[in-house]
Amino acid sequence: MIFFSAHGVPLAYVEEAGDPYKAEMEECVDLIMEELEKRKITNPYTLAYQSRVGPVEWLRPYTDETIIELGKKGVKNLLAVPISFVSEHIETLEEIDVEYKELALESGIEKWGRVPALGCEPTFISDLADAVIESLPYVGAMAVSNLEARQSLVPLGSVEELLATYDSKRTELPPPVIVWEWGWTRSAETWNGRAAMLAVLVLLVLEVTTGEGFLHQWGILPLFR
Repeated sequence: MIFFSAHGVPLAYVEEAGDPYKAEMEECVDLIMEELEKRKITNPYTLAYQSRVGPVEWLRPYTDETIIELGKKGVKNLLAVPISFVSEHIETLEEIDVEYKELALESGIEKWGRVPALGCEPTFISDLADAVIESLPYVGAMAVSNLEARQSLVPLGSVEELLATYDSKRTELPPPVIVWEWGWTRSAETWNGRAAMLAVLVLLVLEVTTGEGFLHQWGILPLFR
């Protein structure tokens, strides 16, 4: 059985705040299974949610409870897919690979496997780049397809070219403030620093030229008479 395990969120996020996360996870699983069916892979599958914390209700079914139920139903082979995790971290390497694997074996599942996270998979990175391009308002309004967006509308040669194409009415950033300003401002701190450095320099010059001063009195520099 293919076991999709997504990171959970509090149920209120979905039911009260309208977060589309649950619907997106279900659609993602459906799309993956459609692709597998095209490749003649028809394994049974299920989706559950992990990593819940605190007393509030989170998205169900829970991963740990689902694993136990599958064991009771006689499932012997389970392939875990970290559906909402794009990189390897504690929730894949520890929670899935160690804790859930141990729970699965204790629940009667004999063979446990886990699909790696996407990481730096070239197809995934390319998809992320396409998503960024498609999110630019002017590209989204004009482009018919990813290919058209990348080839005709958005120059990929440099960041400056991309920005110039995206917003041709950009204005130059205002010059930094160089006049005096009272208070805890960047300008005030700059001038305070300069004044402090100048004061230190003057004191050092007086110390050296007169042979007297607090550095000599403290024994840091020798006294000259």
